[in-house]
This record gives sequence, structure tokens and C-alpha cells, in this order.
Amino acid sequence: MMNKFVFNRQALAQSYCDSLEGKGIANNTSGLFLAGPRRVGKSTFLLRDLMPEVAARHWLSIYVDLWAEKATDPALLIIEMIKTAMLSVSGGLKKVTRKVQLKKITVLGAVEIDFSKPGLPKSVTLVQLLEHLIAASKKPVVLIIDEAQHALSTKAGLDAMFAIKSARDQINLRGETSKLMLVFTGSNRDKLAQLLIKKDKPFFGSEVTAFPLLGRDYTDFFTDEVNKSLSANNQFSQADMWEAFQLVGYKPEILRQIAGRVAISNEAQSLSGLLKKDAFLWHDQLWQDYANDYEGLTELQKAVLCLLIEKGRSWSPFSEEAMGFYQAKLGEPAKTPSVQTAIQALRDKGLIWQSGRGSYALEDEGFIEWFNYHEKSRV
Repeated sequence: MMNKFVFNRQALAQSYCDSLEGKGIANNTSGLFLAGPRRVGKSTFLLRDLMPEVAARHWLSIYVDLWAEKATDPALLIIEMIKTAMLSVSGGLKKVTRKVQLKKITVLGAVEIDFSKPGLPKSVTLVQLLEHLIAASKKPVVLIIDEAQHALSTKAGLDAMFAIKSARDQINLRGETSKLMLVFTGSNRDKLAQLLIKKDKPFFGSEVTAFPLLGRDYTDFFTDEVNKSLSANNQFSQADMWEAFQLVGYKPEILRQIAGRVAISNEAQSLSGLLKKDAFLWHDQLWQDYANDYEGLTELQKAVLCLLIEKGRSWSPFSEEAMGFYQAKLGEPAKTPSVQTAIQALRDKGLIWQSGRGSYALEDEGFIEWFNYHEKSRV
């Protein structure tokens, strides 16, 4: 029952597609950059709502998840998915499914791409690859990159972002309508913003849009669907389900796990109480994990983390202001090598993230809520 549950957000998908075309109130012809916490349904929305809407408009979608293979260079993941799309529009995928070996496709009139080898030949650029795909498919292309901030982890990944931006400009300036549309998502707003907040970044001037969290309409629908499989005296209330959903950080997967576990507990008279109890336990365990991580840090590591949370994107770890902050926290001057060591330790512990070019962000934005509560409780 739980596995068949589907909640569609068609209206949201339609509004985003309209914005990619430059229609309606929002204009995202330069790209749609969506940021939202982990596990709140971003990828599900892309696959179940946005891509079907793209197909309904007779556009071609290419979906790339940069976290699918973290050990693989993001640039290569992007290129390989575009190559797969080329196989599809050329009929190559049908040949492959028939077990007919397909090694090469001729593009740009004369250049061959060998599909048995990763990447592109030196004579073919990513811009040319996208141009050929649009021409071959005779459709606008929507390039969807999930966890796009991961591209910043390598030089090749960043170069691929610049190439995509160049392709967007070159292709879209030739006609009255956009032929290449971009949708990038990220699970951390500050990380995703590194693609566009500085002049030396590929999408400078664009804006990050907050991905709308699922709301009361979702939990009401979910409650009604779950209750269909329960006896009349063994029902969840919509109000309690909504409260539990907020406690678990608006994460649908966590809510479904808790609701499923409670529903089979055979304690019909206390379903609502058990639901809230489990949600509180999940929330408390998460915050305890944050507390354990923080208490395991050295005083300098705590000071570095504290300033990053306070300054956000504007944090400069070795500035005069920053060094003064560390000194005030420690009661003695902090040396640059010690700060460097502290930053590396925080990276190793999975608490902060660093791009290939030295920009920083908090790894888990949920940590901020716990930290602020922790600091207030000390006052």
C-alpha cells in the first residue's frame, strides 16, 4: 500500500516549465536553480512531475544525478548522459537493446564519437554536442542536473558548467524561443549559490529559488490514503500526521517509515500518540547526533564552525576579522596553520564543504537550527 502512494505536484511543474520559457510572473530562461534540504522530495519531483511535464510539451529532458557516482568526475557524468540522449534520438538505444553493437555515431557532419570510450574526442566540445542533440532531436532540450553543486568539486566539473552556460547563450541567442533550458538543484543553498554569486562563476547574475516544501495538502492526502487500508477504529488523524511531518523536517520518506511502523503496531487506540512519539524520537536523535558531533570538536574547530554559521557565504576564514574572532573565543591568538588544520578536520568530519576553488559552506543546513537553539540555551 505504502509503495503505491503517489502525490503529484503537476501545477508546480507547469509553473516551472512556463518560467523556463519566460512565460508568467517568473522568468528563468537563464536557468532555474532550486535549493532545498536533503530528502524533502526534490529528486522525486524532478522524476515524477517535472520530466513528465517536459515530455508533455514535446521537449527532450536529460537527467543527471551528480551524486549517483560520487567517485566519477561530474563532467564525465554530464557528458555520458548527453551521449545517452544522443543514442536515444538516433535510434541507437533500440539497436543496443537488440544486442547489436553500436560503437560510433557521426556528428557535426564528419566527426565520430566512440560510445565504447568515456568522454569526448578532443575535436568535439560540450557546446557542439548539445547543438547536435537539439538538431537531431528537433526538440528543445531541458538539461536537469541534480545536486549540481558537486560539479564544483573538480576543475573539469567547473569547466563543464562554463561550457553549459556558453551553450545556453550561443544556442538561445539564435532564435526567438529557448532551445536549451537548464534546471539545477542542490541540497544546500549556499553550495548551489557558489555557481552564481561571483563574477568568476559560470552563472553569475542568476538567483537561487527555494524549493517549496510539501505542505498540509500532502499530509492530508497521505493520511486519507493510509487510512483506506486501516480499520475504522484504527485511523490516523490529519492534524497529528501534519504535526509529525513538521517534526521530521518535512521529509516524506521518514514520515512514511514512521507511519508504516506505527500502523502495524496493533495498538489501535493510540495511533496518534505513537506517531507523534516516534516523530519526536527521530527529531531528538537527530539533534543528539548534532550535539555529539559538536562536543567532539576542539575549541578552535568550534570557533571556526561558529563563524561560518554566522557569516554564511561571506565567510573568509583567514581574514583579520576572522582571526580576531578566533582569538576572542580561544583567549589567545590562533595561527593560520592551526586554522587550516581545523578546517580540514571539519571537512573530514563531514561538517563543512569546500569547493575546488576554496569556497566554503556548511555541509548540513539542518545543523544551523540545532546550533542556534544550543547557543540560546546557554544564555
